[in-house]
Amino acid sequence: MDSTQRRGDDAARFHGDLSMHRSPVRTSALALLALLLALPAFADNSTRAGGYVVHHNAVPTTSLTPDVARQYGITRSANRALVNISVRQGEPGADRAVQASVTLVATNLNGQRLDLRAREVREGDAVYYLAEARITGNDTLVFELEVTPEGASAPIRASFRQEFFAR
Repeated sequence: MDSTQRRGDDAARFHGDLSMHRSPVRTSALALLALLLALPAFADNSTRAGGYVVHHNAVPTTSLTPDVARQYGITRSANRALVNISVRQGEPGADRAVQASVTLVATNLNGQRLDLRAREVREGDAVYYLAEARITGNDTLVFELEVTPEGASAPIRASFRQEFFAR
């Protein structure tokens, strides 16, 4: 059997296993993870340093379904943004999630600064950090983060800017 056929068989087995063992919690978790990782229009950014990749983005909490928001204790509101941070180590395709210490600050264009508390969420092998920030109307926030992966000797610093528009 060649490797292409083997991958196809593995994929078929994988999808079959998922459909047989899907629970509402797992489905919601996968929906949140898919939303947070697949929204390039909402500032999907990454920073590479020292063998790590820090993925960071922010989305309006109204982008989440009510079920997902409830499951993760996130307030859905036109006045709230959700920040998602994850840390991966290794080469793409062979990388793994890494726990980290995360410090996060949001600053609006008026210079108002808000320290955000990021909480760790684990879903199987995935580890990510979620924080909520208040936004007002059409708002632009600059997020500054300092991430120290477990076992790393120095923090990784990154920043990104996100515009939010009132609906």
